[in-house]
Amino acid sequence: MLKLLHAGDFHLDTPFRSLPPQEARRRRQEQRRALDDLRDLAAAQSVDLALLAGDLFDAQTIYPETAEALAAALGQFPCPVCISPGNHDPFTDRSPYHTAPWPDNVHIFRSEAVTALPFPELGVRVYGCAFTSPVREDDPLAGFRAPQDGLVNLGVFHTQVGKNNPYAPVDPASLAQSGLAYAALGHVHQALPPDLSAPTPWAYCGCLMGRGFDEVGDKGACIVTIDGGKVTDWQPVPLAKSRYLLLEVDVTGLDPQAALLDALGRDHTEDYCRVTLKGESAALELDLLTDAVQDRCRALELRDDTVLPLDTWARADETTLTGLFLQEIRQRLQNEADPAAQRRLRLALRYGLAALEGREAPQP
Repeated sequence: MLKLLHAGDFHLDTPFRSLPPQEARRRRQEQRRALDDLRDLAAAQSVDLALLAGDLFDAQTIYPETAEALAAALGQFPCPVCISPGNHDPFTDRSPYHTAPWPDNVHIFRSEAVTALPFPELGVRVYGCAFTSPVREDDPLAGFRAPQDGLVNLGVFHTQVGKNNPYAPVDPASLAQSGLAYAALGHVHQALPPDLSAPTPWAYCGCLMGRGFDEVGDKGACIVTIDGGKVTDWQPVPLAKSRYLLLEVDVTGLDPQAALLDALGRDHTEDYCRVTLKGESAALELDLLTDAVQDRCRALELRDDTVLPLDTWARADETTLTGLFLQEIRQRLQNEADPAAQRRLRLALRYGLAALEGREAPQP
């Protein structure tokens, strides 16, 4: 039996430009500390081999201490480590893969051609390749098939499976005929499990840590078990101590602050949360709500997608300017199919009613 650690897309030294400078620095430090968590996972699981599928760095130019932290962590892995550089961290003369010192157990693919690293003591052969520039438009596995000679053939590649993309687009048919027992892939930041019935099971491990609201939920690495030359188990292991989360809270008939406090609870104090308020509500004061509940998470962003209570429309029967305004908005909402345009009309409804009634304008 063989146990693998499959990880990738660390994007170390991400600039985190959307965050304040101090918070961005904190996130970069947390990225480096996550490497120790990965090392500890490898030790706890007694893995035989680690496959790192590229984009370990966010760019070719990084802080020296970042390369040092990665080398130190990988050097403490209890096994060989194979790295397939990606489009963010291609292998070039000036990349850290070429200029930094690496421990003896770390093996870095340096060529665009698929090459093999044999580990006879494990009964394994690992195939991989490297990006040597940020773009690669050919299928690196086109025409490739590993020899079927008794060794377990594994692959580690940074690729976007499918055609017509600039990120080494591997055709699913190329994977199917590759003769690999497992292909550890990087580039897609959401974990995607393998089809264990496929000729070559392949999977994306997702990224090590989320960096924005396009990378939500648990993040970490995967542990893969191979027995008898076949994948028998594949398990994602969450490692990130803070997550980006998209939440929805229905405030219909509720005090919005109480509903928010209940939804956030005490489980999200290290998370970055974007909360969309749904249901029926009068105009919400988002700034006040944010101030009242922001201690429940590391950072909070509120979005108002509520609608005015149904009884608001009863005033459309009034023979007043307010009644005429409500009739016009209602008619436009009924005729509008586009959700974005409907949201604009509901916002116009809130602003219009506030103006007609002399109330303070709601927040957008």
